[in-house]
Amino acid sequence: MMKRIFSKQNRALLSELVRTDFKLRYQGSVLGYAWSLLRPLLLFAILYVVFVKFLKLGNGIPHYPVYLLFGIVIWNFFVEMTMQSLGSIVGRGDLIRKVKIPKWIIILSSSISAVINLLLNLIVIAIFLILGHVAIGPDIFWVPLILVEVYLLALGLSLFLSAAFVKYRDINYIWEVVLQAGFYATPILYPLSRITDVTLQKIIMLNPMAQAIQDARYCLITQDTITPNKLFQGGWHELIPFVIVIAAIIIGVTYFRAQSKYFAENL
Repeated sequence: MMKRIFSKQNRALLSELVRTDFKLRYQGSVLGYAWSLLRPLLLFAILYVVFVKFLKLGNGIPHYPVYLLFGIVIWNFFVEMTMQSLGSIVGRGDLIRKVKIPKWIIILSSSISAVINLLLNLIVIAIFLILGHVAIGPDIFWVPLILVEVYLLALGLSLFLSAAFVKYRDINYIWEVVLQAGFYATPILYPLSRITDVTLQKIIMLNPMAQAIQDARYCLITQDTITPNKLFQGGWHELIPFVIVIAAIIIGVTYFRAQSKYFAENL
């Protein structure tokens, strides 16, 4: 099964789709691929001035600039992956109607494009860590696993959203609103310690993205970061974000497989 999925033909098709995604995304752009780095940096600069310099939200958090940027990079990776994948099946409608290809490859190619951008942004994070003299401990080795968790969550949602978008075009607008709400409900701009209600803190940390961002910050930047382990003190509640990720994968794969046989006729 795995040999068939990762056959030479599928690998070649996947590679071509990833290259095409990158070319189309920056086609006609003066700065081209540089926008992969500039976009999160510009957003960071705006948010840093407003929320740190004026509103003083980062007071008391060690290395808050890179703390803020790291949260933005992880969130942007999640947003980019889901938003690109959402319309990817419809966007490849001509290809699907003309050629018999594994539909999941289209979603995987979109996700790999987002991963490449994430890796580029992590280089910027590394530069900030060096310039900020952030002490790196052994917990850094947990960061790749946390990012894999974010990837799996986004992949499950991408499979579901892309399949649903073929039939229901309103999904695009609904998901944009969900992402906007999620951005402010997740402790990206503000430290979780700013919320004095411990019960509300626990509710927020049931969100897999909040859990992943906080855990990643804890492992890479400062252990002053509030994490699910600290809040729930090892209780079973801290497993809920991981259960949500697994559920997202199972539901996404199941729904995508059920709907993929009708893609050609619904596009």
